[in-house]
Amino acid sequence: MTTESGEHGEYGGNGTHGGDTDARRGALERINPPHLAPPTGFSHAVRAASGTMVFLAGQTALDGSGRIVGDGIVEQFERALTNLLEVASAAGAGPADLAKLTVFAVDVADYRRHARELGQVWKRLAGGDYPAMAVIGATRLWDEAALVEIEGIAVVS
Repeated sequence: MTTESGEHGEYGGNGTHGGDTDARRGALERINPPHLAPPTGFSHAVRAASGTMVFLAGQTALDGSGRIVGDGIVEQFERALTNLLEVASAAGAGPADLAKLTVFAVDVADYRRHARELGQVWKRLAGGDYPAMAVIGATRLWDEAALVEIEGIAVVS
C-alpha cells in the first residue's frame, strides 16, 4: 500500500493516516488525507485497485426465524453486522474486503450516544480496518421493530 508517495496516490491508510500494513488487502486502498480531520470508525475513501464487487443487501437484527432480536441499538447493531458479515462470507468476502457501508438508524441521536459501544462491537467482529461509511437517519425500516439496518459493498479478488 501507499503511505505518502506511491503509485496509487499520495494518501493511504487503514482507518488512520499512513499505509496499510497487511499485504493481503491489496484489492483495497484506504485513503485518509492528513489535512482532513482524522477518521474515527470509518475511512474517508476506499479505492478498489481490482477485483469483483459484491453488493450486500441491507441486514437488520433478524434471527433465523425472521424475528428482530435485541432491545437496544447496540444489540441490534451487533446482530445486523453479524448477519452482514455472514452474507459477505458466503460471497467470499471478509471484513477487510468491505469497501463501503451505509448504516440506517431510526434514532441517530441514540446511535451517537452509543458510538463507543458500537465501535467496540465493530472492532470485535470486523477488526481495525474501516470502510467508507455513512449513517443515515430513517423514519422507519422495513421491519418495524428494527432500529438499525446495514448495507454494504465488498471487493474480493
